[in-house]
Amino acid sequence: MPKINKKVLIVEDESSSFVPLQNVFSDAGFDVILAKDGEEGFAAAKKENPDIMILDILMPKVDGIEMAKKLKESGISIPTIFLTNVKDATHIADAMESYRPDSDYIIKSDISLEDIVKRAKTKLGIN
Repeated sequence: MPKINKKVLIVEDESSSFVPLQNVFSDAGFDVILAKDGEEGFAAAKKENPDIMILDILMPKVDGIEMAKKLKESGISIPTIFLTNVKDATHIADAMESYRPDSDYIIKSDISLEDIVKRAKTKLGIN
């Protein structure tokens, strides 16, 4: 796949999730930046200025919602797709909406990796 000249920051604490996400985004032509928790993710977002972020919601140290809130408070706006394994997460969706109203919310078991890439491309205006 040709390079699309876009950076994706994947913030995910479980290797069983971040390795496949890394592979599918890399195969789709993205430059991939990895972070294993929200603390690392916040630092990477500030340093790398990614075009889009894929954030796990439930992580140690700083979770995805708190990371998004810290970025917003720092004046950093990056299109975001939140991922979770929690099926009934309306409270998480409500909290997430208040921090990043332009974000997407995906339950991992309900969508393929390829569809996550398609959503990311759509958010970035890439066909």
